[in-house]
Amino acid sequence: MRADLRDLYQAVILEHARSPRNFARLENATTSAHGHNPMCGDEVTVFVRLDEAGRIGEAAFEGNGCAICLASASLMTGLLRGRSPEAAERLSEAFARLCSEDGSEEDAVAAEDREALRQLEALSGVRAFPVRIRCATLPWQTMRAALHDESEVCGE
Repeated sequence: MRADLRDLYQAVILEHARSPRNFARLENATTSAHGHNPMCGDEVTVFVRLDEAGRIGEAAFEGNGCAICLASASLMTGLLRGRSPEAAERLSEAFARLCSEDGSEEDAVAAEDREALRQLEALSGVRAFPVRIRCATLPWQTMRAALHDESEVCGE
């Protein structure tokens, strides 16, 4: 990865960690789940409100953790709006691959997810630090738990 691109990605992560988007308790949530990673102490609660059509109308989170975890949750909650739960899970799976595999499987990704994955590219640097992959994926695992009415997930 080029140094200027790495600097840009680091700036995106720090901006979302310092001023996370959708950082709030969603009082009218349809479902929520709590996730924690005992290895590093990251904790996140994800709130999801489904609209009348069964799509994600709102998503928010609360918690504390490292910059990577907070940035991931911030980016995730912004990208979930308007997606079906199935599409949100598909994006979660694609994001997990982005964090853990070299190269891009863009052909295997739904067209609607390509732009979202470009926005999430800032977090792809965690693949060089396997222990940090858990930090990036914990909010996504927690969101999936919420969509499956599971109240808690452990990011081990």
